[in-house]
Amino acid sequence: MDPDIIVLDGGASNITEIYTVVPKLLGNYVVGGECNTPVVPAAHGDSSGVRGAAWLNPL
Repeated sequence: MDPDIIVLDGGASNITEIYTVVPKLLGNYVVGGECNTPVVPAAHGDSSGVRGAAWLNPL
């Protein structure tokens, strides 16, 4: 797997330290030891999952 971006939503997206700490640690867990993949919050924050589910519900 080689994602272009890692997007967090739900309650975890509200933990601001994740966006500075996790990218520094990712290299320890990937083949080759280097990872430049950005970790970002979802565009609609912790409500992104609920918004997506609402789009799936045909009224």
